[in-house]
Amino acid sequence: MRHDEDLIARLTAEQRAVVGEWLPEVVALKDHSWGLTGTIVLEALSGGGRVIIKACDATDGHFARELRAHREWLGPWVAADRAPRLRHVDEEVRLLVTDFVPGDLVQGSGAEFEPDTYRQAGALLAALHEQHVVTDEDYWEQEQEAALAWLDKEHRIQPDVEARLRAIVEAWPTPASELVPTHGDWQPRNWVISDGTVSAIDFGRAALRPAFTDFARLAAQQFRGNRDLEAGFIEGYGSDPRLDDGWQRQRLREAIGTAVWAHLKGDVTFEQQGHRMIEEALADEEALADVEAAHG
Repeated sequence: MRHDEDLIARLTAEQRAVVGEWLPEVVALKDHSWGLTGTIVLEALSGGGRVIIKACDATDGHFARELRAHREWLGPWVAADRAPRLRHVDEEVRLLVTDFVPGDLVQGSGAEFEPDTYRQAGALLAALHEQHVVTDEDYWEQEQEAALAWLDKEHRIQPDVEARLRAIVEAWPTPASELVPTHGDWQPRNWVISDGTVSAIDFGRAALRPAFTDFARLAAQQFRGNRDLEAGFIEGYGSDPRLDDGWQRQRLREAIGTAVWAHLKGDVTFEQQGHRMIEEALADEEALADVEAAHG
């Protein structure tokens, strides 16, 4: 096995041995790891072409979710050549290899603010969501518990804001919810564009959730002040699942998780986004309460 020693050395000895068996002539080219989780992502060249090697440590929950996505949900995207094909997997050492998706990340490129990018991303998401629907009686109770658990961790949310968040979350209804296969981090940093065609990558947060959860990152980021992008996305998707009553609860859940997680990881910029998300979600909570009172 030939490789860039500094890159491949990031894998465990067991993982390096398995890679050597799968890809004996592999050359590691680039490290794509985010550095905020226990997942190592390496771009490499093998005799069969360019690949992505993903290796997870024992504490990283992304491996199981990514593997489930490849095995159960990515079929329509792979068939359309819009997502990577799974080549190899070793669950014991927590390692997988996929095809490399050629192109440029949409995030930071000119395509990030092109409506057609969002039409394509919306259509891709619809193809993922429409495969499977299940009813879950416990989803919102679990989300309620998770939101409160985040607030129990160390954070920089002001005490009065925390108290208000706790009161709102503790009062949440917990109805049954329809869940679909979701990407879990659907935003331009996980889209690749090549010759004008958008593809999807990174499935470490994939899980069964309400469809509107895959709108959350975009609503907090690219959709703000860019109604043409939002309109393009909804056009591609075919409808707007945020009309569901659970959307406001999701916004609060996402905002709390973002602010606390980012603080724990030392990501100041993302933490600031989380605090802004909390402020905006609480403002809308007040507006909704006023509307309900007016119609009461």
